[in-house]
Formats: sequence, C-alpha cells, structure tokens
Amino acid sequence: MVNFIKPDASRNSQRAQVLDVLGAALKAVDPVQAIRHVVVGSDNNTLWIDGRAYNLDRIRRVIVVGGGKAGASMASAVEELLDNRITAGVVNVKYGYTAPTNRIEVREAGHPVPDQAGVDGTRAMVELLRDTTPDDLVLCLISGGGSALMTLPVDGVSLADMRVLTDVLLRSGAPIQAINTVRKHLSQVKGGQLARLAHPAAVVSLILSDVVGSPLDVIASGPTAPDPTMFAHAQGVLARYDPAGEVPASIREHIRRGISGAFQDTPKAGDEALADVQNVIVADNARAAAAAAERAEELGFNTLLLTTYLEGEAREVAQVVAALAKEIAATGQPVPRPACLLLGGETTVTIRGNGKGGRNQELALAAALAIQGLEDVVIASLATDGTDGPTDAAGGLVDGETVRRGERMGYSALAALDHNDAYHYLYSVDGLVETGPTNTNVNDLVAVFVF
Repeated sequence: MVNFIKPDASRNSQRAQVLDVLGAALKAVDPVQAIRHVVVGSDNNTLWIDGRAYNLDRIRRVIVVGGGKAGASMASAVEELLDNRITAGVVNVKYGYTAPTNRIEVREAGHPVPDQAGVDGTRAMVELLRDTTPDDLVLCLISGGGSALMTLPVDGVSLADMRVLTDVLLRSGAPIQAINTVRKHLSQVKGGQLARLAHPAAVVSLILSDVVGSPLDVIASGPTAPDPTMFAHAQGVLARYDPAGEVPASIREHIRRGISGAFQDTPKAGDEALADVQNVIVADNARAAAAAAERAEELGFNTLLLTTYLEGEAREVAQVVAALAKEIAATGQPVPRPACLLLGGETTVTIRGNGKGGRNQELALAAALAIQGLEDVVIASLATDGTDGPTDAAGGLVDGETVRRGERMGYSALAALDHNDAYHYLYSVDGLVETGPTNTNVNDLVAVFVF
C-alpha cells in the first residue's frame, strides 16, 4: 500500500477515508500484480501471455526493452517470471523510479523533458535489437512517461531541439495525443518504429496505460503499434499549438521534408514489421477507478463511477466537479449522502503564470474556490504516478474550509490560481497529497465525497 505523506489523515477522519479509497486505486494497478495477471509460465516451458502461447524451447534469446515511470517494477516482475532466460535488457525510467533488477539494466532519465540519459538508454535498446532473428522474443515494457523517456531523435534534430518542442507544447496546453503525433515523426523508435527495428523477432508489448481510452498508438507514442498519423498531421499540430514559431527550425524542416516524401513514414496497419506483434494492456485507469469504487462501497458510501474519459482544462473541469458536489449536498442527486463520485482521465493546464503546480493541484485549488463554505464536502485529485507535473506532490485534497484557511494565513486562493501556483498555496494549508513515486501510472483520479 502506498504511504500517503500529506495531508495528515489522522487529524480528520473524512480525509482518512478519502485517502483509503485512493490507496485502493493505486494498489489495484501495481505493475507487478498486473503483469502476473496476464503473463503466466508453465512446467512444459510454455509462456502464456494474455492467452497466447510462446514455446520457450524454440526461442533463442529473450530481450527486454522499454520505458516509462513503471518500467522498473515491470522489469522486476518479468525477471521473476523468466529469470535466467532473459538474455539482456534495458529499460529507461524517471529519476527516482527504480526497483531492484538483475538481468535487466534500469537506467534513470529525464521526464517530462527528455535528457541525454534518456537518449543514451534508448540508443542502448536499439543496439540490442540490431541483429534479432525470427527465433528471438522481444518483450517491450511500456508505461506512462515512455514518450519522454524513450527518446532518440532522427538525424538532424538534436536533443536540445526536442526539449524545446516538449516545453512549447506542454506550455500551450496541447493534449498528449497532439504532442505524441509530433514526437513520433521526430523519433527513431516511436510510432511503431521500435517494432520495425525488432523485426523479424516476435514482439510482445506489456502496456500500463496512462492515456484516456488506452489507444495503443498514443501510449508512450506507440513504439510497437501502427501509427495512424502522418507527417502532415504533425505539421498541423505545430500550426495550432505553436503559432509564434518557437519550435526549432530543424524540426519544422524535417516534418516538411517528410511530407514531401524524403523519409519513410511510421508503420501503418498491415505493415510487415507489425505482423508478429502482440500488444497487451496490463492495467489502466478503469481498473484503478473500479477498485476505488469498490473500496468506497465497502466503507459505506453510495458510490458512482461517472467516467474514465475525463479531459479538459483543469480549472474548468473543477467547476463541473464542484457542481456535482453542490448537487449532492442540495438534492441527494445523483446519489444520496454519504456519497462518493469518481472520475478518471487526464486534464490539461494552460500556463499563464510563473507559479508551481500540476494539473491535479490546479483542479483541486479551483474546486476549493467553487465549494468554499460547503460543509462535509471533500474533493481530491490524484496523479497515480505520485508526481503531479514538475512537483513532488501527487495532487491536492480540499474542502469547504480550504479557501478560508488560506485567508486566515494571509494567502489568496484566487491569486494562486491566477499565477498557476497551486503547489505553494496547498502546501501552506495542508492540502497537498504526497505519496512519493508509486512506480505505476494510469492517468489521474478525481474523487468527490459528500459526507
């Protein structure tokens, strides 16, 4: 079970129940348990992966590659199952998101902005795949954050260029699907190209989804999935989200040349390189939300899981979430007190100020402004990976007194929101949720409690 560091649940039984429910969600998407659920060995040297059999006696080498915040835990689980049958492996993870492994090398790297360590790790993966044969099995471990952590730019585009691109698109509020569309066409491994490098080996991707709806081509930019986007789509993303032309000229030129046919596009459905690829979702936001709902019901709450497709600007979504809380408090609809509403997905933040925070903290702070004065209402928003944006907090937890609590200390919740400074405000009023790295990542979870 994840140890919640803040808020101090012991001083408030309502908060303790909220954190109990969120903890159940995190436990349900533990990477080790998720992989054990779909990968099963047998006494006759057969490896079963989501119902498909692989005869280990006929496999010359097992190579493990991958990237994401849950990569180390996933690697540990694979080693438990295959042990010395693993020939070699390299997996890139976010700094601090490590776990003990023996045969698979875990490399720490930068996220959300890629760094040289990520490039070096990805290049090492490519080297492992250079001489694969039909007798090899490549296991690809993919989880949220893989787009940044598995970075190997095309020739002519530097890491510095990619960092600028990521920063510009993140600041613009571009959805992850749009960001990944561009990344795929500037990468040697994204958009099905890792499978192209591994061909003709059999490839199995074990995927911990952090994308709404779990589209295979979007999670970590789909390194082993067919890519429905083209260079022209990438150009369209830049036109919409970078109208000022901040993205480096090298990137724009590569995309322009790709449109003209100078480069091979990413593999599409039916491509020979994808013929022997099995992509398996081992855990996702729906599993986390369902576990949270089950635990809330066990605690006696009238529970409703509204959606796992939550998207939109964080502060605007907060208004809807607050409205739901007000409706329950006033009318008992859509469920009566004690009530728990759950919403899963991923919001975005358009940065206007110079403060510190993440989308979950911003959602929580905006919700606090909307529910101020309401009694027995608690709203929490949690990043399941344990790090919300560029902070050490997992999210925020607020109630009807959060705004007044800040005012008594001389802080303005509205000013903090205007400056995108939810982190410092919530820290001051004991409204941060801190877990430390959870070694999993399946989007965000918003919980609305009316006691």
